[in-house]
Amino acid sequence: MTHLPSARLLAKLIGALLSEELLRAESTGTDGCESAGANGREKARLLRLDLDSASYLFHASRTGFGSYTVDAETIRRVSRGVLGDDESEPADDPGRFVVDAASALGLTGTTVANYMAELSATLAADAHLAATGISVKELVRLPHAHMEGQLTGHPLLVANKGRLGFSASDCTQYAPEACTPLRPVWLAVSRRLAEFRSVPSVSELELIERELGPVVQERFTALLRETGADPSGYVLLPAHPWQVDHVVRQLWSGSVLSGQIIVLGEADDRYLPTQSIRTLVNIDEPARLQVKLPLKILNTSVYRGIPRHCSLAAPMTTHWMRSIWDKDPLLANQTVLLGEVASVTVRHPHLADYPGVPYQWDETLGCIWREPVDPFLGEGETVWPLAMVLHEDPRGDTAIAALAELSGRELTEWLSALVSVTVRPLLHLLHTYGVSVNPHGENLMVICDAEGMPSRLVIKDLVDDVCVSTDPVPERSWEPDGHVRVLPRKPWHVLRQYIVDALFLGVWGPLGELMDGHGLPATSAELWNLTRQVITEYADSHPGQAARLEATGFLGPEFGRYPLNGYRLRMGYTDLDTRPPVPRAGTMPNPMYRP
Repeated sequence: MTHLPSARLLAKLIGALLSEELLRAESTGTDGCESAGANGREKARLLRLDLDSASYLFHASRTGFGSYTVDAETIRRVSRGVLGDDESEPADDPGRFVVDAASALGLTGTTVANYMAELSATLAADAHLAATGISVKELVRLPHAHMEGQLTGHPLLVANKGRLGFSASDCTQYAPEACTPLRPVWLAVSRRLAEFRSVPSVSELELIERELGPVVQERFTALLRETGADPSGYVLLPAHPWQVDHVVRQLWSGSVLSGQIIVLGEADDRYLPTQSIRTLVNIDEPARLQVKLPLKILNTSVYRGIPRHCSLAAPMTTHWMRSIWDKDPLLANQTVLLGEVASVTVRHPHLADYPGVPYQWDETLGCIWREPVDPFLGEGETVWPLAMVLHEDPRGDTAIAALAELSGRELTEWLSALVSVTVRPLLHLLHTYGVSVNPHGENLMVICDAEGMPSRLVIKDLVDDVCVSTDPVPERSWEPDGHVRVLPRKPWHVLRQYIVDALFLGVWGPLGELMDGHGLPATSAELWNLTRQVITEYADSHPGQAARLEATGFLGPEFGRYPLNGYRLRMGYTDLDTRPPVPRAGTMPNPMYRP
């Protein structure tokens, strides 16, 4: 079992590079172990991948998107002897594969070294999860904040727990899989550097009183007065303890020494990190706000800071989105919108306005407060992150089977409810208002009713993830002024791509592979048929949106491909002043297309 996490990571790496057409393998035949047609997958084929210094042999099958699923137990590395005496051995080392493939991928030494660091950190986290993971029957009964630390991360990005900047001891304190509660460190920042913003229904004083409580607030006020500071001239905000130690006390030392930043210390409440690491959920007072904090670490392709334009615009974006929700019965009754109700933006006194500064140096201090999900739950209701459906425990049991078992329904019936609850509101938001969110497994949660059946969708992480149609849509009514960077205009087929990449490719695709691979009573073919059925039913019931539905073309023959792993490998690790978009690279087949 000790080699299993590394073998799985190697299989995921090979499959991802083949799926994104960064490498090509040749078929050497089939082994007949996978029946074609019954579950939507072709027969597993024996493939050969020839690289400069070695070849790799493995069994792999193709999924509905044309992606490759590699069998981790079948991978062999064939090294070429100087006398022509090739040697074949089982392979489970993703680092060695990167070195073997570096030339074919066109990687520089800098990219190889940095990507190796990300892969190695991911492997360490995967091994920890394999050794400490609980059973899925226990997992599905946990509070949602405690579920997050058991999940295995982004299903498409291979080095999904790279966290460059964290040490091993940092991971034991702050990584989600450590399941270790932490207390944010509160700061007081001069209003000459900091700006508080909120939705109209929340005032700064009210928020601080509610989040800290009177005792802690009095303690912090007394600390400020002891330094000779006027409390009214400062904005209070939480910061991640790692960020305070590694960034605030170093990069912001001038502001700390001058008294423009005063470190107040910890409050009483404990928090757990979600899968995104920088978003923390209060486990002592679940009705208090979640908080999103910048971390100057590189993870899942970008540094996890908070851009100033995002923290400035978050409350206004929420206020605008709430105006859509309040007037729409489908959204109001079938979804929960977790608004980002307040924020603090802090400008570095020297770096904020200098051109060309790498973005990670300008996103180091600030916060966004988000509504918690717990107050929205009714009697007997439960909630869990959508990424849960992709989880399997160390014994190989799947969370989706455990979730269906809780409801007492057949998996196919439970899956049908999940698809309807998830897809229908996203279609409605897109085609009625020309608005698209980024619905991946971390940004969506699912509420189940008292019987354990999916009943409502939770949408969160709005700012910088919301796009609107280039075409004017009267139903959108008013739109925030001056927030073009936060509400970018996109054509209909690009708005569609957010749902395709984040939900269909990023959740439904791996879910179908999981169900097929485990021989569950629901298959990938049924999953795509259920999704197609929801899309068709929505189109039939909204004839007035025919032109928009044709423009999004969810049931067309193909979608654009945006290679996430290739984005990191081809872009390398050069410092950039903005987060560059993922470039399109060809197309992929649509598993819902019917000629």
